Amino acid sequence: MAEERAQDTTGGSGAGPEGGAPDPAADVYDVVVIGAGPVGEVLAGRVSDAGLSAVIVENELVGGECSYWACMPSKALLRPVAALADARAVAGARQATDGEFDTSAVLARRDDFTHDWDDSSQVEWLDSVGVPLVRGVGRLAGELRVAVETSDGSSRVLTARHAVAVCTGSRALVPDLPGVAEARPWTSRNATSASEAPARLAVVGGGVVGVEMATAWQALGSRVTLLARGDALLPRMEPFAGELVAGSLRDAGADVRIGASVAALRRPDPAGPVTVVLEDGGEVEVDEVLFATGRGPRTEDLGLVTVGLGPGDWLRVDDSCRVDDVAGGWLYAVGDVNGRALLTHQGKYQARVAGDAMVARYRGRSAAGGRWGAHAATADDEAVSQVVFSHPEVASVGLTAADAASRGIRTRVADAELGDVAGAALYADGYRGRARLVADAERGVLVGATFAGPAVAEMLHAATVAVVSEVPVERLAHAVPAYPTISEVWLGLLAQLQG
Repeated sequence: MAEERAQDTTGGSGAGPEGGAPDPAADVYDVVVIGAGPVGEVLAGRVSDAGLSAVIVENELVGGECSYWACMPSKALLRPVAALADARAVAGARQATDGEFDTSAVLARRDDFTHDWDDSSQVEWLDSVGVPLVRGVGRLAGELRVAVETSDGSSRVLTARHAVAVCTGSRALVPDLPGVAEARPWTSRNATSASEAPARLAVVGGGVVGVEMATAWQALGSRVTLLARGDALLPRMEPFAGELVAGSLRDAGADVRIGASVAALRRPDPAGPVTVVLEDGGEVEVDEVLFATGRGPRTEDLGLVTVGLGPGDWLRVDDSCRVDDVAGGWLYAVGDVNGRALLTHQGKYQARVAGDAMVARYRGRSAAGGRWGAHAATADDEAVSQVVFSHPEVASVGLTAADAASRGIRTRVADAELGDVAGAALYADGYRGRARLVADAERGVLVGATFAGPAVAEMLHAATVAVVSEVPVERLAHAVPAYPTISEVWLGLLAQLQG
């Protein structure tokens, strides 16, 4: 939302005394940003606030994927699911939940959060911080130049004095299977913007998007079949997370199939059902099929060949998000497009780091990174935080036990049942959940944490602070959790690590 970006970048009015004044007539600015999603907005606001002039180019909606087709609408769909599950898990409240979801009310609330796919408030925010918007398709046109095919059919060339930042994000990938074109499958955009619940929905993919959308649409009235090609849901997280989510989805009525690969689709009637053909010969007939099978960078039509890079590639960057292999160090790639950590909050973190590095270099100061330095996005490698808003929620930061082992870290691992904690028992009757801490045995600090259970999302930041700050486990034992909260699980976990 625009208000969220305003909190991140406290506003500026264009170039200050140390920045070059913008020259709109000549389309010359200190920094040109391609892409006005959350990452581009934060970056443009960051450099503008520091006194550099910036312009931003966008060919869709200002606010990007997160505001209109991902984070905000998906969580608006999922929040009622969690609220109702919480109420049904407490005796007394349970008796007041005899009704069913009002799906139309849930979708209307979702539409409120997307402003009915109108970006006026986001544009107003850009105006308030002095960053002009050029609507159109921006492409690199050689060193420090961006050619724009504007929405009115004209063309412009924007020139940067100092840097160009590519913040074009990522797009959903649909595998090239027989019958895909005729089947017209959903991607994540369709799943978060649909105007009604399909009677039968197949979700292909067991990652974050797959389990979140299966959770939402099963609750909103669809009969969901979740097809996961691997041997578990949420395969990049601790194994217990996927196990708990799979069990919850099955309890809700979803058909969860692990190790199921799709071979082809059939939809002879464009208005009729879709047949999903599996590699084992089985078939599933549904009304819509959602592919949640990964994402690719939005770089296929970006003019990368004009700067010696290949179209469609992820843009490799250093820790300040400056693109490798481009002479002069003027090109940056920030957010999903660099492939480091495909999460909105990590992209905004990168934007703060990259923006500060741009400003330092503009002023002739060193922007050397260094682990956890001001100009290095170290958290992308060591402390990525993430919440999966499934039921139950899954919250994680840093490395899993398997990740740590693959890096040669000798670990100590502590596990606990969240339901054994008084705060969890009070939160929900029959609370089910698990927690794990992963510590570097030699350094005595946490390198990872995972929580799976109702209402664990708000527990995550404490673990994130511990991982980033490398607080010794012995010192963490002095951080006393309030009673009776779910966070008391830390007591047992830390005792295991110290034992």
